[in-house]
Amino acid sequence: MSIDRPSEIVLAARVARQYYLEGASKIDIAAQLGVSRFRVARLLEAARDSGMIRIEIGLPGGHLDAGLSAELCSAFGLKQAFAFRFPDDDEPALRRRLGEAAGETLMDLIAPGDILGISWSRALSGLAAALTRLPPCPIVQLTGAVPPPDGQDLLDVVRSVARIGGGPAHVFYAPMILDSAETADAIRRQADVADAFALLPSVTMAVVAIGAWGPGLSTIYDAITPAERDAIAGLGVCAEMAGAFLGADGQSVETALDSRMIVTPGPALARIPSILAVAYGVERCHAVRAALRGGAVNGLVTHASLAQRLLDLGP
Repeated sequence: MSIDRPSEIVLAARVARQYYLEGASKIDIAAQLGVSRFRVARLLEAARDSGMIRIEIGLPGGHLDAGLSAELCSAFGLKQAFAFRFPDDDEPALRRRLGEAAGETLMDLIAPGDILGISWSRALSGLAAALTRLPPCPIVQLTGAVPPPDGQDLLDVVRSVARIGGGPAHVFYAPMILDSAETADAIRRQADVADAFALLPSVTMAVVAIGAWGPGLSTIYDAITPAERDAIAGLGVCAEMAGAFLGADGQSVETALDSRMIVTPGPALARIPSILAVAYGVERCHAVRAALRGGAVNGLVTHASLAQRLLDLGP
């Protein structure tokens, strides 16, 4: 049914207003206007088709864009997605706000009985700031750390999260990247590192960040030599997540750097039942898309411009 005559347009507008804004039923509208309820239904359908009615699904949540979040879930098969309308012209501020948003999201998702894993990332440095409650679950450190320019320490983040819930913190002090495989192997044998990594098969939820393989887009990329960067790029790596390297299909890629890193191995990371990833920066869109395509990530916290870019690219 088309509505092109002035009388039909006005009638459709009256029907739409009464139905959507005043809460009247189709039967009541039909009786008031002297038409059949079937005509009321057709007028409502025509009003939607013509653009007279625009339906937006929103949730009370401040900056949370519920529509974009739902689209991300549908397009990429995610269990949860949270797209926030944060300004993205100030990267440090965006990173901090997304870290805090991840903390708020975590409070909604984690349940008693979970074992939470946390990896090193600049994007997660604000995680603990937003947490006000957690069940007393164990917290497991998943990686060593790359020394950040702001001095934020991974141990501080993990311990702060554990203090809020009151559960035990399985932490260790170690860099993420070592000079040699022998040194890395020796560090893995240290009691605190070995104890934390022994718990990896029990981790039920992890919070990680997604980096792209490019300058300024990954702390690992920036921490190694140009020759090492080129060698890893030559293997088809386009993303890294908690120290695991991913190809364009989202599958784990083995590299020569793996033996020198204190991280959860890619296959072990993929076996964690629930992974909530934080991603920011439109320039990381192909890396985020790869991680989502791989299927290991089933939850995403991001901002609106990156979310829209992901939807434009499609899965």
